[in-house]
Amino acid sequence: MDGIPRPDDFRAEARRWLKTVATARAAHHEWGRGDDSVAVFENWTEAEERAHTDRTRDWERTRYDHGWGALAWPAEYGGRALPPHYEQLYRSEEAAFDVPRRAEIFPVTQQLVAPAVRTWGTALQKRRWLRPMLRTDELACQLFSETEAGSDLAAVRTRAVREADGWILRGHKIWTSGARVATWGVAVCRTDPDAPKHAGITVFLVRMDAPGVTVRPIRQMTGGASFNEVYLDDVFVPDTDRLGPVGDGWRVTLTVLAAERLDSGGLGLDNADRALDLARRLPRRLTDGERQQAADLFVRALVQRLTGLRVTSASAAGRTPGAEASVGKLHATATMRATTDLVQQLLGPRLAADTGEWGTFAWTEHLLGAPGYRIAGGSDEIQRDILAERILGLPKAPRGDGR
Repeated sequence: MDGIPRPDDFRAEARRWLKTVATARAAHHEWGRGDDSVAVFENWTEAEERAHTDRTRDWERTRYDHGWGALAWPAEYGGRALPPHYEQLYRSEEAAFDVPRRAEIFPVTQQLVAPAVRTWGTALQKRRWLRPMLRTDELACQLFSETEAGSDLAAVRTRAVREADGWILRGHKIWTSGARVATWGVAVCRTDPDAPKHAGITVFLVRMDAPGVTVRPIRQMTGGASFNEVYLDDVFVPDTDRLGPVGDGWRVTLTVLAAERLDSGGLGLDNADRALDLARRLPRRLTDGERQQAADLFVRALVQRLTGLRVTSASAAGRTPGAEASVGKLHATATMRATTDLVQQLLGPRLAADTGEWGTFAWTEHLLGAPGYRIAGGSDEIQRDILAERILGLPKAPRGDGR
């Protein structure tokens, strides 16, 4: 592969550069000191979210400007045209340095929305959006889910009606991460209510500060708000901000969803490692049952990592991972459940009482947040349907609603 460095050389080059712009983390986390957060979904105020976004954006711009962002993208977009798995190689090196942790809005923008613009956008849209999104000058959230549709995204009711040189959007979206800090929202809308369900859908990029856009945080059980409702009340969107053909938005949506599932295989691994550390450092001998649970979690996390390597290998071979991505998502949610089960067994009542003891009550953030990922990014049931139909060749299950 002409011009592509060997993986070991690439990692060494990344390490050298990181040492010039960031501080190395301690070789080992000092147990019992520092931040003990294991939150699955952030528990922050709007001011905290904006401050964290600003810090992360500064770092992402530094990466991009020095040739370490958009690694798999061609030079015209500021990239280096490296194989996709080189991004994982870079991330493994970056993990050893004290840099801002990316909140969800960043992978959504760079790994979901930007590739969809590259696939479906016009030449003008690519010039207008791709570099700013890859550099994070522009951030994008997903305006997909609706209360009535659930996991059936094709059942969206948000309407877009043609008007002169644009469209009027009316509807309500929910569970939108990053809506308070995003500059754009990718909205899935119904433009032909008489068409079959998967037809008559069109996708738009909506300015989040446009008149008629209202963002309302959703309070979580833990007290914070990392999700939002977004109301679209007669929002005008110029036709130049339509992504893909009119009525063919389902294929555009699938482009984003496919990328989302590829990015979900690493979910929960940090917390699984932290739970195993807890088991090792518990000030009493583990019961036989606890030892079995810890061993099970260790194996699950290992299998999840191996599945992630399969996804990376598929990308490196030029294939779009299919089954690997769905299997990875299912493994991730199973690992998160196993993490919860082990921690509950190890801590008992200490998990439920905020005594100020490090590494105990903090686990409630994981316990309350982890079940959400059985729905987010395509529910477990949807992933099993994908495997049954596309891998095992089983017929689609009959619907009870006649559709």
